Amino acid sequence: MSKRFIPTAKNVIDLEIKALQELKKTINSSFNKAVIEIAKCQSKVILCGVGKSGLIAAKISATLSSVGTPSFNLSASDSSHGDLGSLSKKDILILMSYSGKTSELKNIIQYANRNKILLIGIMSKKDSILYKASDIKLIIPNVKESGGIVPTSSTIAQLALGDALAISAMQYKKFGKLDFKKIHPAGNLGAQLKTVQDIMLTGNKIPFVKEDLKMKSAIKILSDKKLGILIVQNKLKKTTGIITDGQIRRFNQKKIHLHSIKVKDVMTKSPISIDKNVLAAKALALMNNNKITSLCVYEKKNKYKTIGVIHIHNILQSNIS
Repeated sequence: MSKRFIPTAKNVIDLEIKALQELKKTINSSFNKAVIEIAKCQSKVILCGVGKSGLIAAKISATLSSVGTPSFNLSASDSSHGDLGSLSKKDILILMSYSGKTSELKNIIQYANRNKILLIGIMSKKDSILYKASDIKLIIPNVKESGGIVPTSSTIAQLALGDALAISAMQYKKFGKLDFKKIHPAGNLGAQLKTVQDIMLTGNKIPFVKEDLKMKSAIKILSDKKLGILIVQNKLKKTTGIITDGQIRRFNQKKIHLHSIKVKDVMTKSPISIDKNVLAAKALALMNNNKITSLCVYEKKNKYKTIGVIHIHNILQSNIS
């Protein structure tokens, strides 16, 4: 009894795999045109479909928005009762219908054509009203649905095509990790995309000391700043070294009297540093690999000008791993 539905599950998956394989064969120059238009759109990309296609349209719209292309999903039924007013001439309209003959889309198609709104149609039938009315035509293959009637293979093809459009437009616009982070500030994904700059300590929180300062005074600064490190600068305010509380403990264990010694005689020269735009997760890896707990932060290529300090505690408190 436990194996009763396994063949059905495998058949559904096989049909969907076949639909995706057929979809790959349909990708042509029209796809390139659609990507360029979407990427260059100065307004909004509106998606609309009916039934299951409408649900797929909503998902694709959300994906586009998440990768830097403002988008929303339009209800096919509500569009004929006032929602067509949300469309402007600078928008791009993407209509999805497996047959391309869905009656609920006729009013939207007519409105788009009448107002010269760029229409991208996703359909399987070349004799359909959607195909004939579309400025850019994206054909999905005729597929065999699971159970013979349930939209499954067709919707997976629509979804894959929509994802391909979104990712291609993202690449065309050079929308990268830092851009992605700005519109995904919350949750685990947002945490993993945080940069060093997002969580580093700056200003008066950085424990700077001069090279010629006596360790007696430096130790007081170490205690006051409570970071367990001191960042050493020369007269030109270039970072030349670092002192950790671990170093100080080791000096004390050797019974070396530190108070009269200068900072430059204790520091570790050329401390490990990191660019402010690097992901905080990479900063954590750098710390772990070098068995240290803090990094000096610099901007661009100016490695000897410390603008911040990032401590392992800052990273862990941000739920970055």
